[in-house]
Amino acid sequence: MIELNMYIDGQWVGARNGSTREILNPANGEIIAVAAEGEAEDARLAISSARRAFDAGAWSELPPTERARLLFAVADRLEQRTEEFALLETTSMGKPLRESRFDVADAVACFRYYAGLITKPMGQVYSVADPVQGLVVKEPVGVCGLIVPWNYPLLMSVWKIAPALAAGNSIVLKPSEITPVTAVSLFEIFEEAGIPQGVANLVLGAGATVGQELAESEHVDMIAFTGGTATGRTIMKAAAGNMKNISLELGGKSPNIVFADADFEMAVDYALFAIFANQGQVCAAGSRLLLEESIHDRFVERLVERARQIRIGAGDAEGTEMGPLVSEKHMEKVLHYIELGKREGGRLLLGGQRLKLKGLENGYFVEPTIFTDTTADMSIVREEIFGPVLAIQTFKDESDAIRVANDSDYGLAAGVFTSDGAKALRVVKKLRAGITWINTYHNTYNEAPWGGYKQSGIGRALGTFGLDAYTETKQININLQMEPIGWFKN
Repeated sequence: MIELNMYIDGQWVGARNGSTREILNPANGEIIAVAAEGEAEDARLAISSARRAFDAGAWSELPPTERARLLFAVADRLEQRTEEFALLETTSMGKPLRESRFDVADAVACFRYYAGLITKPMGQVYSVADPVQGLVVKEPVGVCGLIVPWNYPLLMSVWKIAPALAAGNSIVLKPSEITPVTAVSLFEIFEEAGIPQGVANLVLGAGATVGQELAESEHVDMIAFTGGTATGRTIMKAAAGNMKNISLELGGKSPNIVFADADFEMAVDYALFAIFANQGQVCAAGSRLLLEESIHDRFVERLVERARQIRIGAGDAEGTEMGPLVSEKHMEKVLHYIELGKREGGRLLLGGQRLKLKGLENGYFVEPTIFTDTTADMSIVREEIFGPVLAIQTFKDESDAIRVANDSDYGLAAGVFTSDGAKALRVVKKLRAGITWINTYHNTYNEAPWGGYKQSGIGRALGTFGLDAYTETKQININLQMEPIGWFKN
C-alpha cells in the first residue's frame, strides 16, 4: 500500500486534521494508495510557504541559467524513472500503458523545452520621441496556484509547473484528489534535484476546499486551472477578489470533419483515435464526427467494424488498447449520457453498456459507443461527456460543415480531413477553435500554443505563450537628458 503525503515548505506532511482518502485502481476497484486529504488550512500553509520563498528570492532571483540547470536535472531524473511513472499513472488513472509512457516522455520534453527557453533573449528595447531609452522586461508573477485534472495527472501538472518554475515563480500544486500518485512522485524528484525549500509545494485534497482556497487567497497572484467549464466559472469568480491573473483550459465538444474526398481508411483510423484514445477522457476529443452526406453509410459501417475490434482491458495488460474510466462516479455519468442519447432519439450503432470483464468485474469499463441520426439539440451533441461516446452528424457541403462545426458553446479543437489542401485551409480559418488539425488529430507539441475559444477557456498553455502566461510585463524608461524638466516656474 502506497502512502501519499503533501509537500509543504520542503517537508513531507500529512493533513493537519489527519484525514485521508483511498485511491483506487479503476481497472478492478482495489485500493492502491492512501492519500492525505488536505483542507483549506493545509492550503494556507502551502501558500504561506510559497509566498515566503518568492519574497526572499530563493528562486525568483536565481539566474535563469541556474533555474534551467535544476529543471534539466528534474527532466533527467523523470526520464530515468519512465517505467515506474508510467505504471503508476496507468494503475491510478486507467489509461493503457503505452499512452502513459508517451505522457512521461512528453513531460520530460516539456521540462527540457522550458529549461532551454528561459535562457534565451527576452524583452524589448524601444525608442521614443523624447531623449528616453525604453525597455520591456519580463518578471515572474509571484505565487501561482496550479489546479490540474485527473485525465492526464502527470502531464497536465508538468504543463503548468515547467513554465511557472522556469519563469521564476513559486507554486502550489493541487492535483485531482482521485489521481494524486504521480504528482507525489514528481515532488520527490524536485526534492532530490535541489529545488529550494518553499518554492514548490504540493497540497492534496478536494477542489471545493483546497482549490477554492487557492482561488480565493489574496496571497496567490495567479491561478491556472484545467478542468470543466462550470468549475472554471467558479474559479473566475473566486479569483476576482484580488484580481488574480488566470489561465483556464476548459471543456470541449470538438468536431472532426470528414469530406467525401478524404483518404477513407486514414480518416476512419483517425476518427477512432480522436474519440477513443484515453477512453475519450480528453478535453480535445473528437466527440462530434461530421460526415459529408454522400459517405455517411459507408464510413459508419467501416467505423463500427473497426470499433468492435478495440481491445479493452486493464491498462497494464499486454495488448490493451482502451482501459477503464477513471472512477465509478464518472462511469455512471457517462452511462447517464448514453441513456439520454437513446431517449432523445439518437440511433445507437454500437456499445452503450458497462463491461464486466473476467477477473475485472469491479472495473469501470464502458464499451466504445457510437450514435448516429443525431440532431443539434441533443445532449450527446451539445454537452461534454468525457468518455468513449461518439455522436455522428452530417453536412451537405463546405459551408454547411462550417455551420455545424461552429454550432457549439465550446471552441477548443477541430479536425478536417480532405485531399483538397485549399479547402482544408479555408475551412480551418473559419472554425472557431483554438487548436486545429488537417488530416491528423490529437497532435500536441510543447512548442505550440494550447487553448480554446468561447467557453473552452482563457489564455494559452505551451510554447512561448505558456511562458508568457506566468510572467508580468514591466516597462522601464531611462532618461538620457540629465537636467531638470522645468515644468514649474518656482
